[in-house]
Amino acid sequence: MKSPLRLGFMPTRRRFFSKDDALKYKALILKRIRELAPKIEIVDIDWLNDEGLIRDVDESSKVARHFIEKGVDAIFCPHCNFGTEDAVTLAAKKVGKPVLLWGPRDEAPNTAGERLRDSQCGLFATSKVMQRFGVRFTYIVNSRVDTKVFENGFLNFLRAANAVKHFTGARIGQVSTRPRDFYSVIVNEGELMEKFGVQIVPVDLGKIIAEVKSMIASKPTELDAVAEAMRTTADFSRMDKELPLKLAALKMAIQKWSDAEGLGAVAFQCWDALQEELQICSCFAHAELTDDGLPVACETDIHGAMSSLLLQACDHFESPTFFADLTIRHPENDNAELLWHCGPFPASLAEGTRTINSHFVLPSHAEGVCNWKLKSGRVTVSRFDGAGGNYSLFCGEGRTVPGPFNQGTYTYLEVNDWPLWEEKLIYGPYIHHVSCSYGSYSAALYEAARHIENLDFDPVHPALYEIKKALREGREVPLCQQ
Repeated sequence: MKSPLRLGFMPTRRRFFSKDDALKYKALILKRIRELAPKIEIVDIDWLNDEGLIRDVDESSKVARHFIEKGVDAIFCPHCNFGTEDAVTLAAKKVGKPVLLWGPRDEAPNTAGERLRDSQCGLFATSKVMQRFGVRFTYIVNSRVDTKVFENGFLNFLRAANAVKHFTGARIGQVSTRPRDFYSVIVNEGELMEKFGVQIVPVDLGKIIAEVKSMIASKPTELDAVAEAMRTTADFSRMDKELPLKLAALKMAIQKWSDAEGLGAVAFQCWDALQEELQICSCFAHAELTDDGLPVACETDIHGAMSSLLLQACDHFESPTFFADLTIRHPENDNAELLWHCGPFPASLAEGTRTINSHFVLPSHAEGVCNWKLKSGRVTVSRFDGAGGNYSLFCGEGRTVPGPFNQGTYTYLEVNDWPLWEEKLIYGPYIHHVSCSYGSYSAALYEAARHIENLDFDPVHPALYEIKKALREGREVPLCQQ
């Protein structure tokens, strides 16, 4: 799941205009994107001809075949001069991956009044042809290669492309059924497959529990190591001495199943059967798995697991998401809301002490919930959901603020206009569960949604016009607090 993004580099030129200048800019662009994103794999077309530039429609099939064989996740098509609109469009259409269009801004004409590239002009042509062929593309405003406009646009596209890579065709694990009285997490498995290629992979909770019990009985060496690492991460001193072993076994059982099934995320039925069988809460295991790059959603929330996968992929799985309830309004701040859950927020996001406790809501008061406040910072909130066959992606950003103590894992989020957020969420098709991540990912989610068929982007704040304006200007998406 954590394989680096593979980018097809498909520079183009037209036979008119300067060949030398096109080659010069091909080299400059390649150098710059390697500087900006050293971890991605770049698949070039230097083998295609003596220039490594696509310039003829007859070359489109060769390039497409090469990109497909190499398994590219996205295509970058810089127009090193005017470009060849039919060749790049036909290649992109056959590959069927997100496409990034851009061309370097031209310098002034030379003293003879001649222009060397006309890149912008060619981009107008290519964009129209791509629309005719149904090729989805992202566009960075015509700019110079060393500008923030290009840098921010390129990096944002990589985030979006990685999100598309992991979301489309994802395999989502479902551990048991939804809780009986949680109608809110009902999903249409057939629609998810038909519209997004998403496969739901179920497993009976009894099989996971049996695996946990088997591990505890046999005590493999790895189990002790995982349990000891858990004791180092959080304070278990007030809990039963067997709790770290049970949680370690649960984490390992879920990870083993996930690896075998090639899962991108998991939706887990965390109460009541687990407490009856193992006398634990699974919260800390969720936190650990999410920290390791496998997002786990509580209460068998499949749409929640998909939301977390999409958002965590925006950051190339370098930092975890946290899966929260929209719980109560801040008692004093009219624009702040409590982001809380029993205890599944990753420990790497905690601020201050990290203790494991018993559940204060469930009648069993089973042990295994995390108790910590999250760190300060900017947070992106998102939710993939649907009703009536229509699917949308809620998105908004805010900043953490102080608030009253809560048991479990929590933070308070201040936004520009909480009543506006609340109204949008209530009218749906959303529920009380949201996926959250530290950082600003509205722009990446916007671009990702543009490349995912049957998904509408539904931002609250920053608004869509603010996101698009920030991308055009090469700056961070604004966060306006009232």
